[in-house]
Amino acid sequence: MNASNLEARVQECGRELFDLIQNEKPSLFNPDWWTGKVLDWAMRNEEFKVQLFRFVDVLPCLQGEQALLRHIDEYFGQAGEEVPAVLRWGSKTDGLLGASVSRLMAASLKKNIEAMAGQFIMGENAAKARATIDRLRKEGFAFCVDILGEAAVSEEEAGDYQRQYLDLLAFLRQEEDNWAPLGGGDGRLDWGHAPKINLAVKPTSFYSQADPKDFAGSVEGICRRVLPLAEQAAAAGAFLCIDMEQHRYKDITIAVYRKLKEQESLRDYPHLGLGLQAYLKESREDLRELLNWSKAGRIPIAVRLIKGAYWDYEMVVAAANGWVSPVYAKKRQTDAAFEAMAAEILAHHELCHLACASHNIRSIAMVHETAAALKVPEDRYEFQMLYGMAGPVRRAVLHKTGRLRLYGPYGDLLPGMGYLVRRLLENTSNQSFLRQRFVEGKETVHLLENPAAVIAGEEKVTEERAVGASGATESTPFRNQPVADFSRRPVRDAFPRAIAGLRQKLGSHYPLVIDNVVVQASGRLASTNPANPQEIVGTVALAGREEIEQAVAAAARALPGWRATPVAERAAVLFRAAQAMRQRIYDLAALQALEVGKQWDQGHADVTEAIDFCEYYGREMQRLEESGVKVRSAPGEANRYRYLGKGVAAVIAPWNFPMAISCGMSAAALVSGNCVLYKPSGLSPVCGARLSEIFLEAGLPAGVFNFIPCRGGEMGDYLVSHADVHLIAFTGSLEVGSRIAELAARPVAGQQHLKKVIAELGGKNAIIVDEDADLDEAVPGVLRSAFGYQGQKCSACSRVIVLQSIYDRFVRRLTAAARSLSIGPAEESRHAMGPVVSEEARNKILAYLEVAEREGEILYRSPVPEGGWYVPLTLVGGIRAEHRLAQEEIFGPVLALMSAPTFVEAIAIANATPYGLTGGVYSRSPANLKMAADSLRVGNLYLNRGITGALVGRQPFGGFKMSGIGSKAGGPDYLLQFVDPQCVTENTMRRGFAPS
Repeated sequence: MNASNLEARVQECGRELFDLIQNEKPSLFNPDWWTGKVLDWAMRNEEFKVQLFRFVDVLPCLQGEQALLRHIDEYFGQAGEEVPAVLRWGSKTDGLLGASVSRLMAASLKKNIEAMAGQFIMGENAAKARATIDRLRKEGFAFCVDILGEAAVSEEEAGDYQRQYLDLLAFLRQEEDNWAPLGGGDGRLDWGHAPKINLAVKPTSFYSQADPKDFAGSVEGICRRVLPLAEQAAAAGAFLCIDMEQHRYKDITIAVYRKLKEQESLRDYPHLGLGLQAYLKESREDLRELLNWSKAGRIPIAVRLIKGAYWDYEMVVAAANGWVSPVYAKKRQTDAAFEAMAAEILAHHELCHLACASHNIRSIAMVHETAAALKVPEDRYEFQMLYGMAGPVRRAVLHKTGRLRLYGPYGDLLPGMGYLVRRLLENTSNQSFLRQRFVEGKETVHLLENPAAVIAGEEKVTEERAVGASGATESTPFRNQPVADFSRRPVRDAFPRAIAGLRQKLGSHYPLVIDNVVVQASGRLASTNPANPQEIVGTVALAGREEIEQAVAAAARALPGWRATPVAERAAVLFRAAQAMRQRIYDLAALQALEVGKQWDQGHADVTEAIDFCEYYGREMQRLEESGVKVRSAPGEANRYRYLGKGVAAVIAPWNFPMAISCGMSAAALVSGNCVLYKPSGLSPVCGARLSEIFLEAGLPAGVFNFIPCRGGEMGDYLVSHADVHLIAFTGSLEVGSRIAELAARPVAGQQHLKKVIAELGGKNAIIVDEDADLDEAVPGVLRSAFGYQGQKCSACSRVIVLQSIYDRFVRRLTAAARSLSIGPAEESRHAMGPVVSEEARNKILAYLEVAEREGEILYRSPVPEGGWYVPLTLVGGIRAEHRLAQEEIFGPVLALMSAPTFVEAIAIANATPYGLTGGVYSRSPANLKMAADSLRVGNLYLNRGITGALVGRQPFGGFKMSGIGSKAGGPDYLLQFVDPQCVTENTMRRGFAPS
């Protein structure tokens, strides 16, 4: 059958299906039902839609009437007449009647939302699920069931998830004989070919540490638990589908499926399937590779083809990380991909079984008619829809095709709310087929349009409009460098290759660079790998007083010329440095793995931040130069306000962000017209040497940037106290920062200026976990914040303050999650935690663990590998605000767990330290989030996310109190600290004449 005839048959089939649903409407969109009224309002009012979905998300966590009433008021109580009548209540009404009405309305709302969730969930327990399945089968529908609760934050939870599935399979096996076969099949099969029992699983729920960075380990960890389930399913003659989740796990999921199918016990079993998402741009190629693999090995496969359930999530994540979106932007592109993939599977039906999972009548008609045209046997394809959606459509499809399977979850309501929100997002989307048909009343002819033909027409129009388009360009606005996307194989492969290349150069020596000339010095410092202290990463020369004097003199000589250099030229140097770092990004990240023990993602993020600082500060200085500060001018005078570099800047950098912070402080000083004396940390001097190479290669004139590693004590003091140093930019401990400020405040002989000190110091950062927090997010968020890079970040979480009502539950899940983390060398991707940076750091942390044993209760102390500067990941309970563990910065993987009876008291505890750097709150109470924003005394406050990982230009970073002196790095006023403002006033009057 040619394409034209096939399209005609598709149109005819589609019209027939539409005729079958004429004048029907799903209950979700029926205005006579509560759900219909509420969703109708949500589709007409975006603000209400957001509040509704967020309230639905938090509802199961609310314990007690008061919590429910408070959240209702916070989410809806201020909206007044904008809220539909069905949601209005009198919770703020005075008197007994008002309170009684409030309680009744709140109870009614809770009941209705739970009922709405019940429309999509087959049951909260096995008995209810059985009743639902019995009813569906009597109506002629087969089923596919999965278990709610896909977020496993620990290996303990992942093991529980596996056991639930094994129990579910056993339960369904017991019930199977009670179900009459559908479609006249024999006792074990529906329609004569399909297993009665059909299960679907989310693979990452079987392994809590699944991470694309550790690709092989993730595949192995998932298979270890899914394989026994798959083998038992095969023994029971059941169907098992490995569902697709977020894009970051796509390749892992495909690899899991292939590994399962390569097992001798499953190789020839036809009822093990894989979900593929048509909205992913890569899926068509993934399907081709899967079919070729199947053909080559003669391995029977099955594909559940869906449009995709995480579209909003994928679009947001891609935009936030600077990635190209993995999903199609337009629904018709997804529809066209779905049709093309379905046709390809049907053409290979002898190898691949197709489950067409869609509510879109056009898509269903296309599959139905393509299968007929290709003479595909009925046992090689089936149709599937989601339970609880599109009732009229599912009845019409069953009538037309004779076989339809309904996919639905079962389990506790708490994780079910996330599933419900995804279903509501689908139904209320502007591009939803169901909304277009049942709400907007789009014509049949529109809904049956061939998506591929529509796209082709749109592309032609776009090409015609592009002819003669202007080629003019503007200066590119600042954009953050994209973070590493480890779901892409080239990114994963780049790190081991970079580490192997680096190992060939270990032990290299790096001299001083003064006045753009290599300078050897008598002193040397060896930098070692903290995971293997016998391995020397490199050696650097150490500057003494003589070399420091040379560097200061060189910087002073270069200062007038560099200060007078046009801002555009100074900025161009930064842009060239950024480009050089982009080209070496994996080498620079790998170096950090060996020199300071940073994991792949942590090292990559450090380099991207360095790139961002160069790009951002270059543009910021241009902005300041071009727009400046407007000052008034009277007739007869002209006033100009401009910025001049302060002079010679000493940049004293830390080891924990050896590229980012070093580069950020240096770039800010350079672009604002200062000359730099750069002292890297003695624990990361090779990283410092590589940064020095990059800046000099970018074209800095002689003397503008001088690389002078030196010992921190005497030489550091000498540098800070030098009469010709105008500015000190420092990041490090409170103790050292305080000494720098003290030394800089004392003028010395020959000094003609007061020194400026910019110091970002430490923190004793807290995360508050409210009683309504989503623990699926809070637990991993706290773990990443506390133990990312071994807790060696000034922004790291060192205290978690949990509301008493959920303290035990939170601690139980956090402890289980901590037990699941792997500890070992940072160069190995499977490890979540590595060594601390030095023996001195290890000894300091171990001393604090002795304090922890006296002050609180050790809830968990991890084992550590032999050799290297490892310390145990430690959770300490029972800590109070006055304890040292709640007051002193430890700078290591030690987390103090504290409890508070109320949110107000939690804020008081969080504020009760000398520091004010970062803080966080996990809460779904709008009022408490606002209270935190108003009351927590920190420079960077993060709500419902981790408290590390600030991005340049998005989260300008820095604190106050004892956490720092100066403005926020990566922010619009940071450069102002590096300049002296100057006002130039000119008398423009000449012989009584002045310009207008």
